[in-house]
Amino acid sequence: MERLFDLDFQLLHDAILLAISVFVLFLVMSYNLFNPVRKMLEDRKNRIKGDLESARLDKEDARALKQQYEEKLKNIDKEAEQILSDARQRALKNETKIIDEAKEEAARVIRRANEEAELEKKRVVDEVKQEMIQIAAMMAGKVVASSIDTTIQNSLVDETLKEIGDATWLS
Repeated sequence: MERLFDLDFQLLHDAILLAISVFVLFLVMSYNLFNPVRKMLEDRKNRIKGDLESARLDKEDARALKQQYEEKLKNIDKEAEQILSDARQRALKNETKIIDEAKEEAARVIRRANEEAELEKKRVVDEVKQEMIQIAAMMAGKVVASSIDTTIQNSLVDETLKEIGDATWLS
């Protein structure tokens, strides 16, 4: 009888050996090739997952920063108004200080001018007194040049000055 497909012991033996060697080759290849490739793919998958998580966190941070920036933009007018208000207050204080200093300086100048006017008035009063004394002496000298001695002449000058008085020649 002829065998179907030439099945004999040798063919079976070769087929079993071939299956065992394919299985061993599969084990060796899986250990040497498939496992490193699987590990590399798992590492890549983890790295991508980490990058996605990092990108998500960065996006959330960017969203928070954008919100803070928008809030600051909303408040920028208030801050600018506050800065301007502070500057105005400082300017008003400086203005008040400058005005007060100017008033003090003006008061000092007026006081000094009044003092100088008083001194000048006293000096003029003294000069007028001296001139009046000289005029009275000359008049008395002409009137009674030969008949009056110096004692009488001095008493006449004093009497004339008393009659004229301080109010007459000060005004």
